[in-house]
Amino acid sequence: MTSKRRKNDTETVGTGKKKDKREETPKISEITEDTDVRDRVKVAWLKKEHLSHELDCRPFPHCVIKNFIRNEGFLENLEKELLDLNFHEKSNDLYKFKQSDDLKKRKEAHIAGLRAVLFERFRLWLSSVFAVELEPVVDVSCAKYEYTGKELGGRIFYFCLYFFAGNNQPKDIVKSLVPSWNTLIFFEVSPVSFHQVAEVLSKDKCRLSVSGWFHGRSLERLPRYIEPAAPRSPHLPRDEELLLEWINPIYLDVAYQAQVQEEFEESSEILLKNFLKEDKFEQVNEALKQSEIQWVKRGPPNKRSYRWAEQQGLPPCVSACWELLSSEAFFLLLSNFTGLKLHFMAAGDDTDEEEEEKDEERAAGSTDPEPRAAPERQKSEQEKSAKEPSTPLCRGELRCWGHGDYTLIHDTNVDSMEFALDLLLYFGCEGWQADFGGFTSYIASGEDEELLTVSPESNSVALVYRDKETLKFVKHVNHRSLELERSSPRGTSFYDFSFVYYE
Repeated sequence: MTSKRRKNDTETVGTGKKKDKREETPKISEITEDTDVRDRVKVAWLKKEHLSHELDCRPFPHCVIKNFIRNEGFLENLEKELLDLNFHEKSNDLYKFKQSDDLKKRKEAHIAGLRAVLFERFRLWLSSVFAVELEPVVDVSCAKYEYTGKELGGRIFYFCLYFFAGNNQPKDIVKSLVPSWNTLIFFEVSPVSFHQVAEVLSKDKCRLSVSGWFHGRSLERLPRYIEPAAPRSPHLPRDEELLLEWINPIYLDVAYQAQVQEEFEESSEILLKNFLKEDKFEQVNEALKQSEIQWVKRGPPNKRSYRWAEQQGLPPCVSACWELLSSEAFFLLLSNFTGLKLHFMAAGDDTDEEEEEKDEERAAGSTDPEPRAAPERQKSEQEKSAKEPSTPLCRGELRCWGHGDYTLIHDTNVDSMEFALDLLLYFGCEGWQADFGGFTSYIASGEDEELLTVSPESNSVALVYRDKETLKFVKHVNHRSLELERSSPRGTSFYDFSFVYYE
């Protein structure tokens, strides 16, 4: 059996067994021992004042301690022990990196020493400086960021700090802290401590960091800001001539629509390739890449980052495509594809009507002088209105995706709290690869495992029906996407129409 334990970390005893060396305790920064510095940090933190390079309160209070550990030999051995750990790939809407298991039970001499100094001596210093009682809870792990690795809104020591816009939401990056050897950064986790770990761009280097959390009493929180729901609209009064002009004839064949519906009803999703007529697709594709569309950055960064364009001012063919997806005829076509009631002419579920007919037949044939069915027919106005069909609605966006763009799952998204049909129509995806990011992932609420991944594919329509427990995000577009600049004249972005339909 091969062991990963290093010889200089163990000693042999008489029985021939190996025993861990005692815990190696490092010396830490003199800042934690100087009472004068401690008092100045304490006062500056309370008053939210700047203090040299150690403490800065913009955009929120954070402290930087360089040369935190004073033993260079200890650091070198610690790095070796950390790199020998087993790392697990972590990837979802927030991050992509490799993480070790919790270090609280690791017995390597230098890992145990770091853990002890952080959660004993340093914890007591923090409690004294910030006048808050911290629990002696060990909560620490190691993270390894390699090429294209990134964390959005995470809790690692090295991060970017945001400036705030209205409603205490982040807007612009106002400070970046470059990772440096043996530097400790800490801050109080609060409703406004927005930060992120920037993407690693080097192919032959990795960033190794140890992160942890000190626990104490809960802080008073500001009310969470809930974004207003995006406006929805009923269909536009456009007839089937629009479909004949734009859509591949195969999808207008009634028999083929029945096949699509059968497949969709089995899995609640389907990909329709070569959806638009070739000439229409090419017109829109070229207009998106060459026209002077006014793309606007959409945030805030703790929820999303991509560019979008309003319908007003779009090139005529792009605007016409938007009208197609919003049209009455298209609502009916989607009903035929999915079986959903998105149009009054769509074939619906006749179960309720059949039951009412049976009730009437039973009532008519009854010899009871006071038929029980009669009171059931005397519905209240409220009950009648509850059965009245609702007006199908939709909302849509035209989006541009490039390096650094993403969306995140967040529990204040009111649009994700109901049943809906998602539509994605892609343009400009030639040469796009899955490892670039930019794909849409669907996951079950409270779970990490993906239910479905929709990858960008030109002239394809993805239809996905989701319930209240299904969440979605667009994976961060990483640095690999810039490789297209060398291999393709079309640029490094792709586009999509993102529409949501409600019954």
